[in-house]
Amino acid sequence: MNRVILQLEGLFVLLFCMYFYSTYDYGWGLFLLFLLLPDISMLGYFINVKIGTLFYNLFHTYVTSALPLAWGIITHSDLSIIAGLIWTAHIGMDRLLGYGLKYPTHFKDTHFSKI
Repeated sequence: MNRVILQLEGLFVLLFCMYFYSTYDYGWGLFLLFLLLPDISMLGYFINVKIGTLFYNLFHTYVTSALPLAWGIITHSDLSIIAGLIWTAHIGMDRLLGYGLKYPTHFKDTHFSKI
């Protein structure tokens, strides 16, 4: 049941971000182009599991993705808002698909796998 709740939360966040993104005139090509960009953080796993986990979790938490979004709202920067929306949408999409924050034991050991 908890897994389903987390996945529904991810769906809501993804749809929420897509709705607000649609209010800007940047086009969906840009959205799709940058939607998977946060996954570059997985390159940290080439160093070791601990560094990979650190980078992955840093790039896949709503707190981090909210920073450019908040900055954009405060400074009225459309580009910062767009970056924050796409980044947050990525995290929501990951949660919807069952990908969670990582534990430093193994790449597939996530907060979803503990439920």
